[in-house]
Amino acid sequence: MIHIKPELLARINTWLTPTFDTETQVYIKNLIATNPAELQEAFHKDLEFGTGGMRGIMGIGTNRINKYTLGKNTQGLSNYLKQSFPGEIIKVAIAFDCRHNSQSLAKLVADVFSANNIEVFLFEDLRPTPELSFTLKYLKCHCGIVLTASHNPPEYNGFKVYWQDGGQLVPPQDAEIIAEINRLEYAEINFEAQEPLINYIGEALDNVFINASVKNGSFNTHQKAKDNLNIVFTSLHGTSITIIPETLKRAGYNQVHIVEEQAKPDGDFPTVKSPNPEEPAALKMALELAEKVQADIVIGTDPDSDRVGVAVRDLDNEMIILNGNQAMIIMTEFLLKQWKKADKIKGKEFIGSTIVSTPMMQQLADAYQVECKIGLTGFKWIAKMIKDFPELNFIGGGEESFGFMVGDFVRDKDAVTATLLACEIAAQAKAQGSSIYEALINLYIEHGFYKERLVSITKKGIEGAQEIKQMMYDARENPLEKVNGSKVMKIEDYQLSQSRQLSNGYIEQIHVPKSNVLIYYLEDGSQIALRPSGTEPKIKFYISVNTTLDNVSAFQATEQKLENKIDAILKEMNLN
Repeated sequence: MIHIKPELLARINTWLTPTFDTETQVYIKNLIATNPAELQEAFHKDLEFGTGGMRGIMGIGTNRINKYTLGKNTQGLSNYLKQSFPGEIIKVAIAFDCRHNSQSLAKLVADVFSANNIEVFLFEDLRPTPELSFTLKYLKCHCGIVLTASHNPPEYNGFKVYWQDGGQLVPPQDAEIIAEINRLEYAEINFEAQEPLINYIGEALDNVFINASVKNGSFNTHQKAKDNLNIVFTSLHGTSITIIPETLKRAGYNQVHIVEEQAKPDGDFPTVKSPNPEEPAALKMALELAEKVQADIVIGTDPDSDRVGVAVRDLDNEMIILNGNQAMIIMTEFLLKQWKKADKIKGKEFIGSTIVSTPMMQQLADAYQVECKIGLTGFKWIAKMIKDFPELNFIGGGEESFGFMVGDFVRDKDAVTATLLACEIAAQAKAQGSSIYEALINLYIEHGFYKERLVSITKKGIEGAQEIKQMMYDARENPLEKVNGSKVMKIEDYQLSQSRQLSNGYIEQIHVPKSNVLIYYLEDGSQIALRPSGTEPKIKFYISVNTTLDNVSAFQATEQKLENKIDAILKEMNLN
């Protein structure tokens, strides 16, 4: 029998007051009588903003996504906007994805904004997240919201908040808004919509966004090369079906085979276990279609169309899924090459990446004499780089979790333009008798062969959160000294904002916001990062190893050596 603590009971009883509707109260009373464990999960904490906004399981309670938790967020955000922009006519844009309740929750958020005399631009139907970022800037809005839980399971939904620059919330706005939300009582939420303040938007914005995507993602590829590229595309039941096929068509790509079984938006994601292109199983149907039509490239996007998965043919003509680091390297180097060819590299350019992504990004930056800025996990930090350094030109950048951004016209990872960019690279390579995969190998020969692998361990619920906390505590208190025979030379602790040299104990400050991340740097050049996910009940381990590659014929044997090395590291850390 689960004993409910007095402070938790007080929190639950608040939801049994007249502020909350009868349906909510009846549901809670039923949980009290029949399922105290679920009651505790639903109320033991407030949902928090993580690396990708706020995400959670839909349902009743403070730890759930529902009309009251989102209503309180929106009311707090409304108050903050009024404080931040006194005397201005405040405007917000709202989009939503294919998930259950996304449309109704988007309307609820619009209602609360309008009730606070804020003008709302609400998409009439589901749209990709990057289109919201673009629209926010295009309509000169102060703020934007997307109702999405990205690639999380069907029972989840979420609330991503964007600021004036089109990027997601970052310090100091995030902490100030959270403080404003926390000051509120649920009774202070104004749900009384002013319908004249809610404007519905759709096709006109689609056209502008698609044209901008074609402009930013096209690089003088001959039409013959485009006609010769055979593409398979899947939206994995998500929002990208509304935009990507038309974007490819306007860019001149006519051989596009859509996985029809996954083309209809569906919050149950019935054909996949997880609608995440990071998971190889998610692209299974697309890869099968690729064999049937002899495609050159496969593209798959997550439900809100910010992540993109790319599969290409390897040296044996077999379809292989590129990991996020490989796709990022290919795309970034191609952009750098285009900028150099156009004589646009003048010493004021930069690319962006994250602390858990491949170190090879720095090698590319050095080769092209541009800066590589590296931030915390989450694309909001790359968007912040653009905002913080207006004197520099952003070329492109990405992160290992299948996110990429081309230029700064969108300020979040953008599967729409990244899809077009991948097709441009593939079409040009094929026209030259090569392939994306061969281009990747040549980059390894030129800049060093970097190989990465991500291991995620899921720990659900209250106990799981405690286990993850303990794992990070142990890694800090009892740090590794040697891994796979290689000494640990340096440990970066982003929670303490310290970089410590183990040989002499020298400590250097890390000048980025605090984050619960540890990175071990080994004597042989390997890196191991530990990080609890900000959006899922997981702890993630990022392994990076590298060596030199002399020629293409040595590629497969060298790759196997690196894979074996990663296996050995995982075995020693009890992670395999």
